[in-house]
Amino acid sequence: MWFAIVVIGVATFALRFSFIYLFGRVDEVPPRVRRALRFVPPAVLAALVAPALVTIDPDIGVVASLADERLAAGLVAAGVAWRTENLFLTIAVGMGALWLLRFGFGMGL
Repeated sequence: MWFAIVVIGVATFALRFSFIYLFGRVDEVPPRVRRALRFVPPAVLAALVAPALVTIDPDIGVVASLADERLAAGLVAAGVAWRTENLFLTIAVGMGALWLLRFGFGMGL
């Protein structure tokens, strides 16, 4: 068991360190890699946010989840993201909408 833990730990460290080592040696990031790296922040944000918006609780049902304040705030944030393409403004407006819906109008209470 300990052998497997050590091997997996070393493999994980080597994989992460290889990118640090590689980009320390390369003078300039290739244009194809730079274009691909542009999509990392939106992909990570979508991966963090989407499960909270689309997961349906079997006890509550579909109708109650559509009236959830998280979905409404997510739609507001999606509109801001579409119009401005600004990640930080999207997060700020989405959180503001969530707090307003949850605590201002009492949807979540």
